[in-house]
Amino acid sequence: MKKICLAVATLGTIGALPVVHAQSSVGVYGLMDAAVVQERGLSKLTSGVSAGSRLGLRGTESLGDGWQAVFTLEAGVQGDTGRSDQAGQLFGRQAFVGLNSPLGMLTVGRQYNLQSQALTDVADPFEGGMAGASTNLAGYSATRIDNTVRYTSPEMRGVTATVMYGFGEHTGVAADQRSLGLALGYVNGPLTLRLARQSRGGEFGKADVNNTILAGNYNFGVATAFAGYGRNTGDGSTMFFAENPYGAAQAPAQSTDSRDAIVGVAVPLGATTLLASFIHKDDRDAANRDAQQLAIGATYALSKRSKIYLAYAHIRNRNDAAYMVGNATEVGTGDRALNIGLRHAF
Repeated sequence: MKKICLAVATLGTIGALPVVHAQSSVGVYGLMDAAVVQERGLSKLTSGVSAGSRLGLRGTESLGDGWQAVFTLEAGVQGDTGRSDQAGQLFGRQAFVGLNSPLGMLTVGRQYNLQSQALTDVADPFEGGMAGASTNLAGYSATRIDNTVRYTSPEMRGVTATVMYGFGEHTGVAADQRSLGLALGYVNGPLTLRLARQSRGGEFGKADVNNTILAGNYNFGVATAFAGYGRNTGDGSTMFFAENPYGAAQAPAQSTDSRDAIVGVAVPLGATTLLASFIHKDDRDAANRDAQQLAIGATYALSKRSKIYLAYAHIRNRNDAAYMVGNATEVGTGDRALNIGLRHAF
């Protein structure tokens, strides 16, 4: 009888102890974008013009004391065909897991290039999409990088710092494709500034590839002004098309040393936002293959999640440069393009 009473008392005590339940959540999100695109001698319906179409999963689990486990899996989708984007990779847009805490966020996996993020998120009124995408001319060293470890510091008086290291994982080639990214950001009310640099090992016998940018924007209320200045060095530091798309007498060659300057503006007029930008590519190689892009556009918000858009851009190539007007997911086929499309986020 004593043993039974002791067992009951023990169970009662255990039942009185607090039980810790980890709070977790998983959300499904996405974006579908489709547009009619008119390029040089080509009309088509295509996906991901203002932003890449995608389907994603994002989750968090509370670990206590301000710590969280986090993950993101994001798949690119070609809305016009239903196929996977990013060369068929299942989660080709993003795939990472990590920890978020008062000490900052640490994540590992396939993640965004810091220089590319600064260019499209801070310096470009077109946000890297539509015909006016800054990536048609400015910077280049892959939008995303595999096998990366990324750390972002907590925000302190508007300042954050990010460092990202990418493991090359190329057997037998110690330095090839290893990468290092650094970024320093500042946000203070209407002002946003970011300095970012992304470096990766060059191919065998070639110099490392470096892309650096200082980007900023300022919201004046009646309009937001955008600006950026970048430096690109090394083979592969600038967009290049080996197929000679314009049939130039002298086939184009990669620029190994260039400068990018971008200015732009976004003017909100109720549900409508007018966009414009100008980009100058200054090639410092002997061939001096410079280029300039002028872009205009407009978006109209049907709701908080849906909008229609219109954009036009023209690139002026010099000395057999071969840059083309693309968009958020395609490189384009000529020196000008017109987009009319619809975008819905969910």
